[in-house]
Amino acid sequence: ALPPSSEAFTRLSPLLPKEDGSEMDVDTAAPAAQVSIKHGLPEIEIYCYLLVLIFLIDHKKYDEAKACANSSIARLKNLNRRTVDVLASRLYSYYSYVHELTNSLAEIRGTLLGLHRMATLHHDELGQETLLNLLLRNYLHYNLYDQAEKLRSKAPRFEAHSNQQQFCRYLFYLGKIRTIQLEYTDAKESLLQAARKAPTAARGFRIQCNKWAILVRLLLGEIPERTVFMQKGMKAALTPYFELTNAVRVGDLEVFRAVAEKFGSTFSADRTSNLIVRLRHNVIRTGLRNISISYSRISLADIAKKLRLDTKTAVADAESIVAKAIRDGAIDATIDHANGWVVSKETGDVYSTNEPQAAFNSRIAFCLNMHNEAVKALRFPPNSHKEKESAEKRRERLQQEEELAKHMAEEEDDDF
Repeated sequence: ALPPSSEAFTRLSPLLPKEDGSEMDVDTAAPAAQVSIKHGLPEIEIYCYLLVLIFLIDHKKYDEAKACANSSIARLKNLNRRTVDVLASRLYSYYSYVHELTNSLAEIRGTLLGLHRMATLHHDELGQETLLNLLLRNYLHYNLYDQAEKLRSKAPRFEAHSNQQQFCRYLFYLGKIRTIQLEYTDAKESLLQAARKAPTAARGFRIQCNKWAILVRLLLGEIPERTVFMQKGMKAALTPYFELTNAVRVGDLEVFRAVAEKFGSTFSADRTSNLIVRLRHNVIRTGLRNISISYSRISLADIAKKLRLDTKTAVADAESIVAKAIRDGAIDATIDHANGWVVSKETGDVYSTNEPQAAFNSRIAFCLNMHNEAVKALRFPPNSHKEKESAEKRRERLQQEEELAKHMAEEEDDDF
């Protein structure tokens, strides 16, 4: 499709394997419409760059793929055509992907920022969304969460997202940023929404969303349902997190340590090891809550044994843990410092507290948000409100004409 004299042809031809003579004979007998192209269209040129880049990545020729990607981006910078936007967004993705495969993402960060600025000036919404996600991925790859949040907060937002897949990626990266910043409630909402909106075929993406969502829910003190771990095609991938959830639910610190050591390589590969470290406090708190329910009075030394605190100052550590849990409202008890006891108060009726109200409020807020999103997603025919107004005016005009005709007819009868 490309003219042999074009710059794209001379750049792409050496990257492809040489063809046999029989195949060349078939190519020379191409239709006249293809041969007659003297000046290739930019869309065809960018599409050829994209095809060659995908071909080289599939054959694991990463050095040639990087050269092809750099040439295509250099060509894109000189174009300002809205018909190229969709192809350009795909090219941006593969450009970042090939540098990620060669572990050189830091090299292209400045280029991606320049492309994002260019897409903003050209009002290319799809390009802006794609490049914003690529930049967030770039920052998160090197654990630069503060820079990612600064970029995300200042980047333009779109109410009507041109690509649902890019919106899912944005929600996933937003959830990761919120998790690291200890904003677990917002992180949970973003991650669950990303998993829900993701296409069914994107199983790997949905697995990652569910892994982070499970950890966030555990950090919030919630226990995910068993059905979350038994989803089709995800059971094996979520097994380490299922065992981790069981350890947190029981509140056994020894079991938690065993699971963390057993699946340490998996958590490191998922880059969730720092979240696992945070969960230790939740395991201790859950165990303390179980002890508080089981015993009306128990010594701090026994609490340290049951929580398996293997430190020299285990009793002092247990006292500080219990004091913090009481202050945070995790348990309803008092500490008798003189005797070294923890006295639990009687558990009252939960319906006499504000907990049911808070639960209903969160559910109602979720339903209202879902309704608002559904209303925003509705599509109406253009100018439908104007057509309705014109129909009403037409009806009024016809009614006025009928009344005027009757009035004139009555006047004629009177004159006669």
